[in-house]
Amino acid sequence: MDLKLKGKRAFVSGSTQGIGFAIAKQLLREGAAVTINGRSSERVNEAVNRLKQEVKDAIVNGIAADFSKKEDIDNLLSQLTETDILINNTGIFEPKAFTDIPDEDWFRFFEVNVMSGVRLSRQLLPGMLQRNWGRIIFISSESAINIPEEMIHYGMTKTAQLSISRGLAELTKGTAVTVNAVLPGPTASEGLTTFVGDLAKAQNITIQQAEKEFFKTTRPTSLLQRFEDVNEIASLVTYIASPLSSGTNGASLRADGGLLKSIY
Repeated sequence: MDLKLKGKRAFVSGSTQGIGFAIAKQLLREGAAVTINGRSSERVNEAVNRLKQEVKDAIVNGIAADFSKKEDIDNLLSQLTETDILINNTGIFEPKAFTDIPDEDWFRFFEVNVMSGVRLSRQLLPGMLQRNWGRIIFISSESAINIPEEMIHYGMTKTAQLSISRGLAELTKGTAVTVNAVLPGPTASEGLTTFVGDLAKAQNITIQQAEKEFFKTTRPTSLLQRFEDVNEIASLVTYIASPLSSGTNGASLRADGGLLKSIY
Protein backbone atom coordinates (compact mmCIF):
# COMPACT_ATOMS: atom_id res chain seq x y z
CA MET A 1 0.00 0.00 0.00
CA ASP A 2 1.25 3.47 -0.88
CA LEU A 3 0.80 5.67 2.19
CA LYS A 4 1.52 8.78 0.10
CA LEU A 5 4.34 9.95 2.34
CA LYS A 6 6.87 10.72 -0.39
CA GLY A 7 8.16 14.25 0.06
CA LYS A 8 6.84 14.62 3.60
CA ARG A 9 9.27 15.80 6.28
CA ALA A 10 9.18 14.10 9.67
CA PHE A 11 10.83 14.56 13.04
CA VAL A 12 10.85 11.67 15.51
CA SER A 13 12.06 12.40 19.03
CA GLY A 14 13.84 9.69 20.99
CA SER A 15 14.50 7.64 17.87
CA THR A 16 17.97 6.11 18.09
CA GLN A 17 16.48 2.81 19.29
CA GLY A 18 13.26 1.02 20.13
CA ILE A 19 9.85 2.22 18.96
CA GLY A 20 11.20 5.57 17.74
CA PHE A 21 13.84 3.93 15.55
CA ALA A 22 11.24 1.55 14.10
CA ILE A 23 8.93 4.47 13.32
CA ALA A 24 11.75 6.39 11.61
CA LYS A 25 12.62 3.36 9.51
CA GLN A 26 9.04 2.78 8.38
CA LEU A 27 8.58 6.46 7.49
CA LEU A 28 11.79 6.32 5.45
CA ARG A 29 10.60 3.20 3.64
CA GLU A 30 7.47 5.12 2.68
CA GLY A 31 9.58 7.88 1.14
CA ALA A 32 9.48 10.52 3.87
CA ALA A 33 12.56 12.53 4.80
CA VAL A 34 13.23 11.93 8.49
CA THR A 35 15.18 13.72 11.20
CA ILE A 36 15.92 11.50 14.18
CA ASN A 37 16.94 12.46 17.69
CA GLY A 38 18.86 11.06 20.63
CA ARG A 39 20.67 12.30 23.69
CA SER A 40 24.21 12.15 22.27
CA SER A 41 25.82 12.84 18.90
CA GLU A 42 27.43 9.40 18.96
CA ARG A 43 24.10 7.59 19.31
CA VAL A 44 22.46 9.81 16.69
CA ASN A 45 25.26 9.29 14.14
CA GLU A 46 25.21 5.55 14.73
CA ALA A 47 21.44 5.40 14.21
CA VAL A 48 21.62 7.55 11.06
CA ASN A 49 24.23 5.21 9.58
CA ARG A 50 22.12 2.16 10.45
CA LEU A 51 19.06 3.66 8.77
CA LYS A 52 21.03 4.50 5.64
CA GLN A 53 22.24 0.90 5.49
CA GLU A 54 18.79 -0.60 6.10
CA VAL A 55 16.70 1.70 3.87
CA LYS A 56 17.80 2.28 0.30
CA ASP A 57 18.03 5.97 -0.70
CA ALA A 58 17.01 7.07 2.81
CA ILE A 59 16.89 10.83 3.32
CA VAL A 60 17.77 10.98 7.00
CA ASN A 61 19.70 13.20 9.36
CA GLY A 62 19.84 13.63 13.11
CA ILE A 63 19.92 16.22 15.87
CA ALA A 64 21.28 15.38 19.31
CA ALA A 65 19.30 16.79 22.23
CA ASP A 66 18.72 15.75 25.81
CA PHE A 67 15.19 16.86 26.72
CA SER A 68 16.20 17.38 30.33
CA LYS A 69 18.64 20.15 29.32
CA LYS A 70 17.32 23.58 28.30
CA GLU A 71 20.31 24.44 26.12
CA ASP A 72 19.88 21.20 24.15
CA ILE A 73 16.18 21.90 23.69
CA ASP A 74 16.80 25.46 22.50
CA ASN A 75 19.40 24.23 20.00
CA LEU A 76 17.02 21.57 18.69
CA LEU A 77 14.11 23.98 18.27
CA SER A 78 16.33 26.43 16.39
CA GLN A 79 17.04 23.74 13.78
CA LEU A 80 13.45 22.58 13.24
CA THR A 81 11.67 24.52 10.53
CA GLU A 82 9.09 23.20 8.10
CA THR A 83 8.13 19.81 9.48
CA ASP A 84 5.04 17.97 8.25
CA ILE A 85 5.02 15.10 10.74
CA LEU A 86 5.96 15.30 14.41
CA ILE A 87 6.26 12.09 16.41
CA ASN A 88 6.55 12.85 20.13
CA ASN A 89 8.19 9.62 21.22
CA THR A 90 10.94 10.52 23.66
CA GLY A 91 10.35 9.26 27.17
CA ILE A 92 11.85 7.72 30.29
CA PHE A 93 10.51 5.11 32.71
CA GLU A 94 11.68 3.51 35.91
CA PRO A 95 9.89 1.10 38.25
CA LYS A 96 9.88 2.60 41.74
CA ALA A 97 7.63 2.33 44.78
CA PHE A 98 5.40 5.40 45.20
CA THR A 99 6.79 6.25 48.64
CA ASP A 100 10.33 6.16 47.23
CA ILE A 101 9.70 8.64 44.39
CA PRO A 102 11.17 12.04 45.39
CA ASP A 103 9.85 15.36 44.08
CA GLU A 104 12.84 15.59 41.75
CA ASP A 105 11.77 12.42 39.92
CA TRP A 106 8.20 13.67 39.46
CA PHE A 107 9.50 16.88 37.90
CA ARG A 108 12.11 15.05 35.80
CA PHE A 109 9.56 12.65 34.34
CA PHE A 110 7.16 15.49 33.57
CA GLU A 111 9.94 17.56 31.99
CA VAL A 112 11.10 14.81 29.65
CA ASN A 113 7.92 12.86 28.90
CA VAL A 114 5.41 15.71 28.75
CA MET A 115 7.18 19.00 28.14
CA SER A 116 9.22 17.59 25.25
CA GLY A 117 6.01 17.13 23.27
CA VAL A 118 4.60 20.45 24.42
CA ARG A 119 7.66 22.37 23.25
CA LEU A 120 7.94 20.56 19.92
CA SER A 121 4.23 20.93 19.19
CA ARG A 122 4.29 24.61 20.09
CA GLN A 123 7.17 25.06 17.64
CA LEU A 124 5.73 23.10 14.72
CA LEU A 125 1.93 23.26 14.89
CA PRO A 126 1.63 26.89 13.64
CA GLY A 127 3.48 26.03 10.41
CA MET A 128 1.32 22.97 9.86
CA LEU A 129 -1.83 25.07 10.25
CA GLN A 130 -0.46 27.73 7.90
CA ARG A 131 0.35 25.10 5.24
CA ASN A 132 -2.96 23.33 5.97
CA TRP A 133 -1.40 19.89 6.40
CA GLY A 134 0.34 18.14 9.23
CA ARG A 135 0.43 15.29 11.69
CA ILE A 136 1.30 15.36 15.39
CA ILE A 137 1.38 12.01 17.15
CA PHE A 138 2.08 11.44 20.83
CA ILE A 139 3.42 8.01 21.74
CA SER A 140 1.62 7.50 25.02
CA SER A 141 1.04 4.09 26.64
CA GLU A 142 -1.60 1.76 27.99
CA SER A 143 -0.18 2.96 31.31
CA ALA A 144 -2.02 6.24 30.66
CA ILE A 145 -5.25 4.40 31.51
CA ASN A 146 -4.05 1.30 33.34
CA ILE A 147 -1.81 3.23 35.76
CA PRO A 148 0.94 0.88 36.93
CA GLU A 149 1.32 0.77 40.70
CA GLU A 150 5.06 0.28 40.25
CA MET A 151 5.42 3.40 38.05
CA ILE A 152 2.75 5.91 39.09
CA HIS A 153 4.93 8.86 38.07
CA TYR A 154 5.33 7.36 34.59
CA GLY A 155 1.60 6.68 34.24
CA MET A 156 0.87 10.29 35.20
CA THR A 157 2.95 11.59 32.30
CA LYS A 158 1.27 9.26 29.82
CA THR A 159 -2.19 10.42 30.92
CA ALA A 160 -1.06 14.02 30.52
CA GLN A 161 -0.07 13.27 26.92
CA LEU A 162 -3.64 12.19 26.15
CA SER A 163 -5.00 15.48 27.48
CA ILE A 164 -2.51 17.54 25.50
CA SER A 165 -3.05 15.65 22.24
CA ARG A 166 -6.84 15.97 22.49
CA GLY A 167 -6.58 19.66 23.36
CA LEU A 168 -4.26 20.36 20.43
CA ALA A 169 -6.63 18.52 18.11
CA GLU A 170 -9.29 21.10 19.00
CA LEU A 171 -7.03 23.76 17.47
CA THR A 172 -7.10 22.01 14.08
CA LYS A 173 -10.83 22.30 13.32
CA GLY A 174 -11.54 22.72 9.63
CA THR A 175 -7.95 21.99 8.58
CA ALA A 176 -6.03 19.03 7.20
CA VAL A 177 -3.90 18.87 10.34
CA THR A 178 -4.52 16.07 12.85
CA VAL A 179 -3.28 15.35 16.35
CA ASN A 180 -3.59 11.86 17.82
CA ALA A 181 -2.09 9.65 20.51
CA VAL A 182 -1.04 6.01 20.20
CA LEU A 183 -1.10 3.75 23.25
CA PRO A 184 1.36 0.85 22.97
CA GLY A 185 1.27 -2.06 25.35
CA PRO A 186 4.42 -3.57 26.88
CA THR A 187 6.86 -3.58 23.98
CA ALA A 188 10.19 -5.37 23.57
CA SER A 189 12.30 -2.25 23.22
CA GLU A 190 15.81 -2.06 24.64
CA GLY A 191 14.77 -0.59 27.98
CA LEU A 192 12.12 -3.20 28.70
CA THR A 193 14.34 -6.03 27.49
CA THR A 194 17.00 -4.94 29.98
CA PHE A 195 14.38 -4.72 32.74
CA VAL A 196 13.10 -8.24 32.06
CA GLY A 197 16.65 -9.56 31.81
CA ASP A 198 17.47 -8.12 35.23
CA LEU A 199 14.24 -9.59 36.60
CA ALA A 200 15.10 -13.02 35.22
CA LYS A 201 18.59 -12.87 36.67
CA ALA A 202 17.32 -11.83 40.09
CA GLN A 203 14.84 -14.73 40.16
CA ASN A 204 17.26 -17.20 38.57
CA ILE A 205 14.88 -17.99 35.70
CA THR A 206 15.06 -17.66 31.92
CA ILE A 207 13.99 -14.53 30.07
CA GLN A 208 11.15 -16.52 28.51
CA GLN A 209 9.96 -17.57 31.95
CA ALA A 210 10.21 -13.98 33.18
CA GLU A 211 8.09 -12.77 30.26
CA LYS A 212 5.44 -15.41 30.96
CA GLU A 213 5.40 -14.52 34.64
CA PHE A 214 5.14 -10.79 33.82
CA PHE A 215 1.93 -11.32 31.88
CA LYS A 216 0.56 -13.76 34.42
CA THR A 217 0.99 -11.45 37.40
CA THR A 218 1.60 -7.86 36.22
CA ARG A 219 -0.41 -7.58 32.96
CA PRO A 220 -2.88 -10.51 33.14
CA THR A 221 -5.52 -8.83 30.94
CA SER A 222 -3.26 -8.84 27.87
CA LEU A 223 -4.78 -10.83 25.03
CA LEU A 224 -1.43 -11.25 23.30
CA GLN A 225 0.26 -12.57 26.44
CA ARG A 226 3.63 -11.51 25.04
CA PHE A 227 5.66 -8.38 24.53
CA GLU A 228 4.85 -6.57 21.31
CA ASP A 229 7.43 -6.02 18.63
CA VAL A 230 8.44 -2.41 17.98
CA ASN A 231 7.33 -2.76 14.35
CA GLU A 232 3.79 -3.58 15.45
CA ILE A 233 3.62 -0.13 17.03
CA ALA A 234 5.44 1.60 14.18
CA SER A 235 2.99 0.26 11.60
CA LEU A 236 0.05 1.99 13.26
CA VAL A 237 2.00 5.20 13.78
CA THR A 238 3.11 5.29 10.14
CA TYR A 239 -0.47 4.94 8.94
CA ILE A 240 -1.69 7.70 11.29
CA ALA A 241 1.15 9.89 9.99
CA SER A 242 -0.07 9.45 6.41
CA PRO A 243 -2.63 11.37 4.35
CA LEU A 244 -4.76 8.20 4.32
CA SER A 245 -5.63 8.77 7.99
CA SER A 246 -7.34 12.13 7.37
CA GLY A 247 -10.54 11.01 9.13
CA THR A 248 -8.78 10.26 12.41
CA ASN A 249 -8.26 13.26 14.67
CA GLY A 250 -8.28 13.81 18.42
CA ALA A 251 -8.15 10.07 19.02
CA SER A 252 -6.35 7.84 21.49
CA LEU A 253 -5.54 4.76 19.44
CA ARG A 254 -4.69 1.50 21.17
CA ALA A 255 -1.87 -0.76 20.11
CA ASP A 256 -1.90 -2.45 23.49
CA GLY A 257 -2.36 -6.11 22.58
CA GLY A 258 -5.86 -6.09 24.05
CA LEU A 259 -4.58 -5.29 27.53
CA LEU A 260 -7.15 -2.56 28.23
CA LYS A 261 -10.57 -4.13 28.85
CA SER A 262 -12.74 -0.99 28.56
CA ILE A 263 -14.60 -0.54 25.27
CA TYR A 264 -14.35 3.25 25.12
